[in-house]
Amino acid sequence: MENEVQENRIAVIGIIVEDKEMAESVNTLLHQYSGYIIGRMGLPYQKRGMNIISVVVDAPSDAISALSGKLGRLNGVSSQVLYTKA
Repeated sequence: MENEVQENRIAVIGIIVEDKEMAESVNTLLHQYSGYIIGRMGLPYQKRGMNIISVVVDAPSDAISALSGKLGRLNGVSSQVLYTKA
């Protein structure tokens, strides 16, 4: 069986942080995957007491899924991935 080299994909990870106590944990995870991150934008939505973050990555699908999963397992944090078709 040959070793498969997984190609990188471009994706946007949408993150909603409803528990501000989790901000440090979110940033720690993003730092761990910083080599894959092309850019990020964070919007504090004070009216609803939450932060909305979009992160664009160029990474293997496994790394994207792992990051999104780890983020989604944090209390008060939701995460979804949107992949490019290519």
